[in-house]
Amino acid sequence: MPRYTSYPPANYFAEFSEADFKNAVLISNEEKDSNLSFYIHFPYCPRLCHYCACNSYAMPQKVDVEKYIKALHKEIDMILPLLNSNRKISQIHYGGGTPTAMPLNAIKELNQHLLSSFQTIEKPEIAIECHPGYLDEKGWQTLAEAGFTRMSLGIQDFNADVLKTVNRKPSLIPIEEVFKILRQKNIKINLDFLYGLPIQTPESFYNTISKAVALSPDRLVTFSYAHVPWIKKAQLILEKAGLPTPENKEKMFENAAQLLEKEGYVRIGMDHFVKQDDELFEALQNHRLHRNFQGYCTRRTTAQVYAFGVTGISQLTSAYAQNTKDIAEYVDEVFNGKIPVRKGYQLNKNQQLVREVIEALMCNYYVDFKEIAERLKVEIKDLKSATEYNLEVFSKMRDDGILEFDENTLKITAEGSPFVRNVAASLDPLMKNTTKSFSKPI
Repeated sequence: MPRYTSYPPANYFAEFSEADFKNAVLISNEEKDSNLSFYIHFPYCPRLCHYCACNSYAMPQKVDVEKYIKALHKEIDMILPLLNSNRKISQIHYGGGTPTAMPLNAIKELNQHLLSSFQTIEKPEIAIECHPGYLDEKGWQTLAEAGFTRMSLGIQDFNADVLKTVNRKPSLIPIEEVFKILRQKNIKINLDFLYGLPIQTPESFYNTISKAVALSPDRLVTFSYAHVPWIKKAQLILEKAGLPTPENKEKMFENAAQLLEKEGYVRIGMDHFVKQDDELFEALQNHRLHRNFQGYCTRRTTAQVYAFGVTGISQLTSAYAQNTKDIAEYVDEVFNGKIPVRKGYQLNKNQQLVREVIEALMCNYYVDFKEIAERLKVEIKDLKSATEYNLEVFSKMRDDGILEFDENTLKITAEGSPFVRNVAASLDPLMKNTTKSFSKPI
């Protein structure tokens, strides 16, 4: 089943030209979602972790890093003139790779480039993914003064033996010191962890999450390690070290989730946990949780996404567009004044409606057809007809304990939550007679 991190899923993307993308950007100015979200991708890492399945590459020479950063600025300068100047920034997100491996002054300059070009909404989310293994006290201070409102710290595990096995550096300075620096600047802190790695046990991972809870992060994520050595051969190293059994891996998550919920954190989706004063929790309570390629968000901070950098995916109301995955190609094309788009997808009006329904289901485990129809100014019958709305299918799922429904709503039961992707697929017209390949539903 599709993971539905986007709709349609990325394996439906096809050839998409620079002209196609420019036209989609111009159209995006007229869409109801007028706010701006920017994503900046930095593909390099000082050291490659064995578990990583991302588009990341070993850090090159300084001159190549500087050239890549100049290319980012040039790409930004090609896109910004296409955007209406009265639009406001609601979100900026840096991912990778290891974004904090960039010269820190370069990160600040990229922020200034965007923030000087548009106004922002009240309390925008300016976020960056951080590797604490390469930042000293001065580095954290500098980063904290670059305009960020949230930082995600990629801890993965507090167990030094686990980190050594997967080739990841532990925090350069005590994590408590990092928290102190960021808290003084009123920066929200996320902690990211990975379970299912060699040497990890249910007991050791519980200890790691216990230490995390003591730090009181604003959000905490427990990602499941995806073992795909046919895609990333470096992961074969972890097979030699010995991966946990599926039963132990499941126990790791269960123990962590029980501890976090006991300590007052609330689960968002399958693997995110937030405090009860977090706006994500409020959005979930109101069935208004949303997400884009950068993760869960609220409709307050959500906007159309304009991505910069190699592999970056722009996520517009009517289209998706992905940059080339080749770094040298990316840099050369940008320096020659060409937007380096390779793949994309143009959504028709019906597909935009289906996206709203499936996204609501995947984020909130709940669909209110009346609310969506009113928000999008369409008839409920048209919204339902755009999907594979089928009462017979819903009835079978209700009999199986997966789903509850009435005339205007669908609700995934607690027992049915592992099957949310199956329910979403039942609503998806693209899944009829498809030849696409997807991952297992659970």
